[in-house]
Amino acid sequence: MSYELSEDHESFRRVIRDFAEKEIAPHVAAWDKAHHFPVDLVRTMGEMGLFGLTAPEEYGGAGEDGDFTSLCVAIEEIGRVDQSVGITLEAAVGLGVNPILTFGTPEQRERWLPDLVAGRALAGFGLTEPGAGSDAGATRTRADLVDDEWVLNGAKQFITNSGTEITSLVTVTARTGVVTGPTGEERPEVSTVLVPAGTPGFTVEPAYDKLGWRISDTHPLTFTDARVPADHLLGQRGRGFAQFLATLDDGRVAIAALAVGCIQACLDMSVQYAGERATFGGPIGRKQGVAFQIADLEVMLQAARALTYKAAAMKDAGRAEGAGMKEFKQAAAVAKLYATESAVTATRIATQVFGGYGFMEEYPVARFYRDAKILEIGEGTSEVQRMLIARGLGLPVE
Repeated sequence: MSYELSEDHESFRRVIRDFAEKEIAPHVAAWDKAHHFPVDLVRTMGEMGLFGLTAPEEYGGAGEDGDFTSLCVAIEEIGRVDQSVGITLEAAVGLGVNPILTFGTPEQRERWLPDLVAGRALAGFGLTEPGAGSDAGATRTRADLVDDEWVLNGAKQFITNSGTEITSLVTVTARTGVVTGPTGEERPEVSTVLVPAGTPGFTVEPAYDKLGWRISDTHPLTFTDARVPADHLLGQRGRGFAQFLATLDDGRVAIAALAVGCIQACLDMSVQYAGERATFGGPIGRKQGVAFQIADLEVMLQAARALTYKAAAMKDAGRAEGAGMKEFKQAAAVAKLYATESAVTATRIATQVFGGYGFMEEYPVARFYRDAKILEIGEGTSEVQRMLIARGLGLPVE
């Protein structure tokens, strides 16, 4: 199969690039400094159809005119201007729309998806917990079925899009009982429950003071006897673990696309600066010590982009289903690992090219430097990706 982007994808890229440069770039420095979440921008992105690129027409999505690759293109181009806005889009679709679209009942889809797809609302995905981190299977949050209601108690942390003024719900993974394995061992039964914003007992704690992604909305959440109807169970009871693993596979490719945007930004800024900044009688770009590092950025960009869109093409071709699931999971982990680690390296190189100016917040390179590190952590750390890749090779790694 071909991994080359179609002309339609490239035309779409030009539209998103123009939008990002005109409507996002002039404001991001001020938004970042103020830790401001731009709700109006989210609504504008919704009007452009960006939240519905993978959704059917019946819910207001692009239907056959959209695909996962288009979403990755949009995330890359917005991430090229600002990573915080890029992750807002990525999380809104991958962690907000996708679980409900994939696992929800017709009634759940009808209730929640039209507003999420239109950008009138956002949804969070409550997976990570204090003390668990990458061990998502060690969730302690509980959901007990009492009088035809799920009663939730526990806490989540680092949850994106969970506390905005337009957040409509959070999808929460929780223990719903105990199951017996094939060899007689007992393990937690994990299910997924939809918790609407404003539910009594559901508290959105104050936003984090973060190193990067300052425009993005991120909160810890607590649940104290928070009650929702029994029909708010997402998919089958006990399938929560499988649901969030599938959700993260798609998300890893989207995060890789965000990282590609970061690398592209670093390359663009470094080429321009190295051609303009003069020392010792000429531009610094004539020095091999500078030029060779920028050449490395080009290599990282091309490799990261190829890996990312290979995985996206596999998703769109349906190879993430059935017999192709193993290959897709491997491709997603490889793309996420390489692209995100390359993005962190790219910001270090770009900062070095800019010298002292790269350490000043008035230059975008400083913001990209702060924003990049979380790419190696969110939606599966680099260590988790290496573990998944090694297991895919047949190694019994723990």
